[in-house]
Amino acid sequence: MDTIRKGDSGAAVLDIQGKLAALGLLGEDACTGVFDEATAQAIRAFRHGRGIPDADEVDEKTWSALLDASFQLGDRTLYLRMPFFHGNDVAQLQQALGSLGFDCGYADGIFGAHTEAAVRKFQMNLGLVNDGIVGSATFAALKNLKFSWAGKSPARGSLYLGFSRAADVLENHTLCLFGTEEFTRSVASRMSNLALATNPHSKIMSADSLLVAPGDDMLLVHIVLPGAASAGIPVVQYGDGEGLALRLRSAIEAAGASAPRIAIELPGTQWAAAGEGRSAQHFAITLLDALCVSLLP
Repeated sequence: MDTIRKGDSGAAVLDIQGKLAALGLLGEDACTGVFDEATAQAIRAFRHGRGIPDADEVDEKTWSALLDASFQLGDRTLYLRMPFFHGNDVAQLQQALGSLGFDCGYADGIFGAHTEAAVRKFQMNLGLVNDGIVGSATFAALKNLKFSWAGKSPARGSLYLGFSRAADVLENHTLCLFGTEEFTRSVASRMSNLALATNPHSKIMSADSLLVAPGDDMLLVHIVLPGAASAGIPVVQYGDGEGLALRLRSAIEAAGASAPRIAIELPGTQWAAAGEGRSAQHFAITLLDALCVSLLP
């Protein structure tokens, strides 16, 4: 492209000014289509913020950076390709996924393999087709969860509620935990026992302890091993740390209010080289704690 400088005018200048205005570097009233001093100062500020050598002109490198910065989440379909997609919309996607508990690695605004993996996990978590393509369905799901990620930092470290603080949560939320294999039934039963030990009035129980059929308002939580989840329902992959509770929350919200159902996929029947019983107890404790955190207002 030809370098655009002070004194130039036309549609290209107006386009540049519009992008600068959207970034808050130029007033709307200064978008005249004429490359004046106000536009030159805005370009200097933009180049400085992007680490581009100081100048008041728009060369190919500056235009590419300006274009990247102007993309908003939803402007274009994103997926893994070569060369990688890059820009502000990718950075917004990474921030949203990270805040919901899906680690993209370093948030660099580049749609690489880590970001695609996070997208696939997010899609599976919400019961979407997990193709790694951020199109209309994935954008809609992110928009519906915007209150959960907008303005928040990516999840880091651990966030555990502690059973003594979870008593109210256990008493005010009705959940049915169940497994369809011996190990997952054990995890579900242990979670129910732990909930009752914490609060005798707990409404979080295993299917084995139900005396009546679950109602349409009862959240069904299916504990599964890899590959055993039913198609079309939100699936949360197990993992220690704050991200698990955040992923559970988004899955529960995606399940809806009528006959809600989610699945939690364990990594297997063993944790950290422990025996089967100890592994089941570890999964039960961490899952129940994460569920309680996810159900907090």
